[in-house]
Amino acid sequence: MSNIRILTEKCTGCGLCLSACPYGCIKIENKKAQILENCNLCGACVDSCKFGAIEITTDKGLENEIDINEYKDVWVFAEQREGKIASVTFELLGAAKKLAQDLGQSLCAVLLGDGVDSQANTLIEYGADVVYLVDNPKLRNYNDEIYTNVFTDLINEYKPNIVLMGATTYGRSLAPRVSSRLNTGLTADCTALEIHPKDNILMQTRPAFSGNLMATIICPDHRPQMATVRPKVMKPLDKDSNRQGKIICPKITVEDSLMTKVIETVKEAKEGVNLTEADIIVSGGRGLGDPKHFKLIEELAKVLGGAVGASRAAVDAGWISYSHQVGQTGKTVSPKIYIACGISGAIQHLAGMSSSDIIIAINKNPDAPIFKAATYGIVGDLHQIIPLLVSEFKKALA
Repeated sequence: MSNIRILTEKCTGCGLCLSACPYGCIKIENKKAQILENCNLCGACVDSCKFGAIEITTDKGLENEIDINEYKDVWVFAEQREGKIASVTFELLGAAKKLAQDLGQSLCAVLLGDGVDSQANTLIEYGADVVYLVDNPKLRNYNDEIYTNVFTDLINEYKPNIVLMGATTYGRSLAPRVSSRLNTGLTADCTALEIHPKDNILMQTRPAFSGNLMATIICPDHRPQMATVRPKVMKPLDKDSNRQGKIICPKITVEDSLMTKVIETVKEAKEGVNLTEADIIVSGGRGLGDPKHFKLIEELAKVLGGAVGASRAAVDAGWISYSHQVGQTGKTVSPKIYIACGISGAIQHLAGMSSSDIIIAINKNPDAPIFKAATYGIVGDLHQIIPLLVSEFKKALA
């Protein structure tokens, strides 16, 4: 347990800590600083104090100390649905392979489910050195309680150094439960992962403050180091059918859930192309000028067999539903071709589509930030350019 205190004999009441605290957790009274109850121990005040009058201490006697040297290997949660491996799993394996190589450790996938043993070799083909397979009828449907129990038991037994999960519905549910059980840290929605060259610590980078800056977070004193990664941020490795790996089937007891039971799984029917899976996306922004002009975006997307995306500004204006939003607060996409129409290119939007193979920007403002990220740029009136593109694509694809 950590504690913070003011060393009154050193405090001068200068107020530097007051201005440094981002949460308003300090007050000056009788020329001495006082820490308020809502302090979250961020440490900003400690760094700001020139007199060394603030200190954070850790009562190690109240914590379970661990030997971090006992932890090794990089684990990826192999998310699957109805026996099919989710695409984010292959993306994580691609990113984790580099981490494992930098550490000189093995890349392992953890596959939980029922009748999924045939998928273990697929994970090896996409980069896994070892697959921990728990195949049990009780794991057929994802259940928070059961999956948390099994995954935590595996970690306690094999002690991985790093654990990665997709920032999906399943991953965002499972990761915090597991990290809480293990009393370790978790960084959510990472966009970059790398190993510190000297300390061999996982550096986890994610957007912060609505995407206006990037924060790099570390977990130096606890293990495993855990992170979730948004889909379509990382690139998967090419499949190698000649790869050889090891499949381990741990003897893990799978208990029935005491709190919840999955009665039925209902699939939502959606029209059109799935935004996160689309090879081509045509997105519109406030530059369209009117919600009715999204028909231009829809027509171009239809001709190309792509999906319709949108900027946050267009969604906030009520021009199109949130399910189409691309960006830091929407969906992260990585299509082969991304066409941005009337989108200025705010950093929040770029965070959601910058990994696209080809980016084509259409904007009448030649200084729009989107052109800096674009592979190809068209400066002009999109209301004239898009109909021309539609006409030419129809001829070419006829």
